[in-house]
Amino acid sequence: MRFRPEQHLRRPGDFRAVREQGRRIDCGAFTVWFFSRLPSASPAGLPRVGVVASIASVGAAVQRTRAKRRLRAVFRTHQTLVPAGTDLLLVARAAVNRLDYPALEQKFTDACRKLLPRAPV
Repeated sequence: MRFRPEQHLRRPGDFRAVREQGRRIDCGAFTVWFFSRLPSASPAGLPRVGVVASIASVGAAVQRTRAKRRLRAVFRTHQTLVPAGTDLLLVARAAVNRLDYPALEQKFTDACRKLLPRAPV
């Protein structure tokens, strides 16, 4: 499935809103911040994603670029697991580049299962 331009978090305010108002899931190799936005904020209610990799947590430019590319690829292949109208912020750690791709996918799918709203008891 394509990773459309309208699915990118672009504005600093969008990143800030996810961090300040959203919730966090620690996946070991990366952290997932998620925030359910208003339905009218994005066309068709598509999930949006932003990827962050800092020098302190990942390393030099080559490692940061590789980490971001791998996390975007995982989102692109499994974006149907993310509820519509959800903003994700994926914060990479150095372990992202050490994991093989199937393990990275498994961590992302496990995190996506936690994003689903729970049924009232």
